[in-house]
Amino acid sequence: MAFEDKKWPLVSVITVNYNQSKVTEEFLSSFEKITYPETEIFVVDNDSKKEDHAEAIKEKFPYIHFIQNKMNLGFAAGNNAALPFCKGKYILFINNDTEVEKGFLEPLVDVLGSDSKIAMVSPKIHYFHTPNTLQFGGFTKINPVTIRNFAIGFGEEDKGQYDVTCETGSIFGAAMLVSMDAINKVGIMAENFFLYYEEHDWADHMKRAGYKIYYQGKSLVYHKESISTIKDSPFQIFYLTRGRIMFARRNNKGFIKFLSLFYLYTIAVPKQALAFLLKGRADLSLASWKSVLWHWTHYRNIYGLPHLAQNKG
Repeated sequence: MAFEDKKWPLVSVITVNYNQSKVTEEFLSSFEKITYPETEIFVVDNDSKKEDHAEAIKEKFPYIHFIQNKMNLGFAAGNNAALPFCKGKYILFINNDTEVEKGFLEPLVDVLGSDSKIAMVSPKIHYFHTPNTLQFGGFTKINPVTIRNFAIGFGEEDKGQYDVTCETGSIFGAAMLVSMDAINKVGIMAENFFLYYEEHDWADHMKRAGYKIYYQGKSLVYHKESISTIKDSPFQIFYLTRGRIMFARRNNKGFIKFLSLFYLYTIAVPKQALAFLLKGRADLSLASWKSVLWHWTHYRNIYGLPHLAQNKG
C-alpha cells in the first residue's frame, strides 16, 4: 500500500439528501460495513420536504455530521456546504443512491497516495438493480466542440475487462475521491451549474492546473440509477442542456469556443428540440430553448472557481 505503517489518512465523506431519506439511510447502512478505518461522514440535506423526515437520518445514525440547508442548493453547492467542516486529507463525494463494497475505499486512497499530482479518482460503477452490469469504467475525453464524452464499458457485462488503474478523460460525480490539497489550490466546484457537468468542469480545471484524473477499477460502487431510466423531465433537460453550454463557455477559448457555441446553438439544441417535438414532447422542446435563453441573458459571473473559506467555528 502507499502509506507507511498502514496509517490510513482521514477521509471526509459527503453525501447530499433531497427527498430521499430512506435511500440515504440505505447508503449509510452500506457504508457502516466498510473496512477502511478512518472516516467522518457528512450528510447535507438540501431542504427536503417535511414528509421526507430528513431529521430522522441523524436520529438513526447519530455519529454523522448533519447539515441542514435552507433551500435546495443543487449538487455542487450542496456538497460544498460541508467542505469548510471537513478535516480529511481526502474528500469522498458520493451519491446517496449508492451502496458500496466493503473494501472499496482503500484502492481509491492508494491511488491518490501514490502521486501528489493525482487530484481525483473514481471507482468502477455497477447498476445496482442489474447485477454485474457496468455503468462506468472510465470516461473518454470530452470533445471540445460537441461537449460530449462517453462512459467506457457502459451497459457491458463486467468480466473484469476494466479492472485497471489508469488516467481517465474525466471524473464521475456519483463517486469521486478528491485531494483536499488540490481543492485548496484549484478551488471548489462551480455552483452556477446547479446540476450536470459540474464535475466535468471541475476535472477540467484540475487538469489545467497540472493535476491528473484517475479511474480505479479495483474499487466497486453500486448505483441505484436504472439502466433503462428514460430522462423525460423538463427540469432535467433544462439543466443538462444549460450545463453543456456552460461547460463550453467556461472551458473553451478562441476559435474553438466560437465553433463549439455555434454548434450547440445552431445544430445540437435545435436538433434536440425538434426531436422532442416529433415525439409529442413540447415541454421538453421548450426546456431546451429555455436553456439557450438563460445563456443569452446571463453574460457575466460564470467564470472561475470559488475558493474554500475554512470554517472557524
